Parts: sequence; structure tokens; C-alpha cells
Amino acid sequence: MNSVLNRLISHIIKRGNLTITAADGTVRTYGDGSGAPVSLVVHTPAAERAIALDPTLALPEAYMEGEVSFREGDVLALLQLVYTNTEGMGIDTFWARAIETMRGAFRRLQQMNTLARSKRNVAHHYDLSGELYRMFLDEDMQYSCAYFPSVETTLEEAQRAKKRHIMAKLQLEKGQSVLDIGCGWGGLALDMAQMFDLDVLGVTLSEEQLSVATRRAHDRHLENHVHFELRDYRNLTERFDRIVSVGMFEHVGLNHYPTFFNNCHRLLKPDGVMLLHTIGRSGVPYATNAFIRKHIFPGGYIPALSEMLPAIERSGLIVTDVEILRMHYAETLKEWRARFRAHWDVAARIYDERFCRMWDFYLAGSEAAFRWQDMVVFQVQLARRNDSLPVTRDYMLRDEQALREAVRTEQIA
Repeated sequence: MNSVLNRLISHIIKRGNLTITAADGTVRTYGDGSGAPVSLVVHTPAAERAIALDPTLALPEAYMEGEVSFREGDVLALLQLVYTNTEGMGIDTFWARAIETMRGAFRRLQQMNTLARSKRNVAHHYDLSGELYRMFLDEDMQYSCAYFPSVETTLEEAQRAKKRHIMAKLQLEKGQSVLDIGCGWGGLALDMAQMFDLDVLGVTLSEEQLSVATRRAHDRHLENHVHFELRDYRNLTERFDRIVSVGMFEHVGLNHYPTFFNNCHRLLKPDGVMLLHTIGRSGVPYATNAFIRKHIFPGGYIPALSEMLPAIERSGLIVTDVEILRMHYAETLKEWRARFRAHWDVAARIYDERFCRMWDFYLAGSEAAFRWQDMVVFQVQLARRNDSLPVTRDYMLRDEQALREAVRTEQIA
């Protein structure tokens, strides 16, 4: 086995039960033997060298390319071993810190999300086969963190609960105009229009999502109330009573936070309210995971609140409420990954085995980050005026319960 890799693993794994078979056939065991065993094989000396030098990027790439495979356990089990041994901080060696420090220093250059580049970045991920997403998402195609009121909640129920949770915070009323920035496949926009008899403009940069969302609006006979368009939020001129953005802010990029919030301020009517739902970081600012940035979400960035708030304050918007959703995304990703793996053969026919391994690492790595690292979800409520909303949060609970009862009554009827 590569001596540097052996020292690296020996430095990290003190607890647990990890066995690695090296390319030369050498078998080494790490940890104290506790817990479920994890056993992997590194098939090439090149993969050993790469992982030793840059494990954050090289390990998932080696798994993608079939240069690393598991005899016992899987990606999630391996990441749990690493994160529980490092208290969620990841691999902490001088060389690893140097690489991550360099990535952090250049993170702004990696997020120069111009209009053209933003569209290319969105197409890289969201214009994949619609069949792929239907394999693992709920029936409403919600591709963001669900909301699990209890451990018995199913993914479908949790996604409906997420939408109710958001709608209650927006304090929606009949006749309002709503902007949905990054509308996805249209589920939230369609539900808002149908439940509250209001008008929604949903904007996306994904042609695949636009096509599906538009068809869904016609199928539900809501085309007179909901319009989906291929537009960048920076090119909008209309004004709205409400703005909602779910799972889109992660693609804005740190350089563009002032532009984003200044535009939201401009697009909101004087008594308007906005709800921003985004993945966030509970710790200090940090560079985007190298594997995620290179292969999954180019141009993406996960913010800390300390990076968001200065841009919000300078825009003139008022923060009226902040909620931190912990562990909800870990449970969402757990369900997505189980469904994806159940359809592995179908995904491999659409793409190939390499793609399947890439997505398996993406989903497992993301779950691990929410479960054992510092990933959370921020729901930030914003307004232009201090008196646009009630002064207590009681209305959120009341409206959410009313929505739940309305749906239950409709199902019974």
C-alpha cells in the first residue's frame, strides 16, 4: 500500500472497523474494531496516490471510475467512519488543510455566475433526463429539503408538509401576485395558485423543468393563473406581493449576493414578503466541496448566515424570521438515495455505471454532510416594511394547521 495513504488513514481512523485491500494485495485494518465493518478495495496504485494527495476529490472520483469498490459497507458507512473520527471536520492534515485553504481563497473566482454561465451550470444538472428524477423524487417532483414532523412521515407527506410550512410563512391571500425564483418542476407554484386563488410567475433556467412545469399547469387547468418562463431573476421588471425561492440560492454564488437581494427588494411591492429556503452552513464560511463543484453543481456555493446577512441589510430588506431546519435534509437524502439505488439498472441504461456511482456518492456524501457535518437549511423570511407581518409567529402555526385541515377535508370529500 502507498505509505502516505497508510499514514493518512492511520492518522484519521482511531475508532471503528475499517479494512482496506491495496492494489498490491496488502490488507490493512484500522480502528478499534468497534461497530459495523467497512471493507473497501483500491484497485490501482494511481488511485492510492491520488487519494493520499487529495482525498476530498480523489476518493469520490476513484469510486466513480471503479478504481475503488466495497466488499462490506458502502459510501455512507465509510463517510460516517471518517466524520465521527474527525468530529465532523473531515480530513485534517497539513496537506489537506493547505489544499482546502487554497480552494477557499479562490472560491469567488469559481462562482462568477454571469447570465450565460448560470444557464450552462443549471443545464449541467437540471436538464438531465426527466426519467432520472422521477426515479427518486416524490410524485410532485420536489427537489429540495422535505419537512419531517415525525419519524413516521413518508417522503411524500414530508414534501407536502414542506410546502405548507413555506406557504404559511408567506401569509398568502386571494388575488396576490407571487414570484417563484427557481420554480423547479412547478409543484409549489401550482399548489399556491390552486389553494389561494392567486397568480404565480415561476422562473427557471432549465428548459427541461420549464417544459414539465408548463405541461403540469395545463393538466391542472391553472394556465390562467400560473405562468412559467425561462428567465433569469436579474432580467425581471414586474413587482410582486410575494416572492419565494426554494433551493435556488445555492446557485447564486457569493459574488452575486448583493445583486440577488437588491433585485428582490426591487421586485417586491412596498408591503411585500419573501421566503428564502436554502441549504446553509452552521459553521464558518468554507469552499464548496471539490467533488460537488466539479461534477454535480458547477458554480454552486453553500453560504453561512454571516455571508448572507450583510447583503440583505444593505439591500434594504428586513429579516423578519429565521428558522434552521436540522436533519430534515439528511432524512430526505436517505430516502432519495434508497429510491435511486432501487432503480440503479434503469439509470445505468439511461446513462452508464460511472454516472450511477457518481450520483450514489453525491447522494450519500450529501446525506453525510447533513447528518455528521455542518450542513443545515435556512428559511429566511424577509420584508420591505417592519409592519408587513404580525408581530408574533402564531399566524404561521395557525395558517399551517388550516392548510393541513383544508387538504384533509378535500381528501375526505
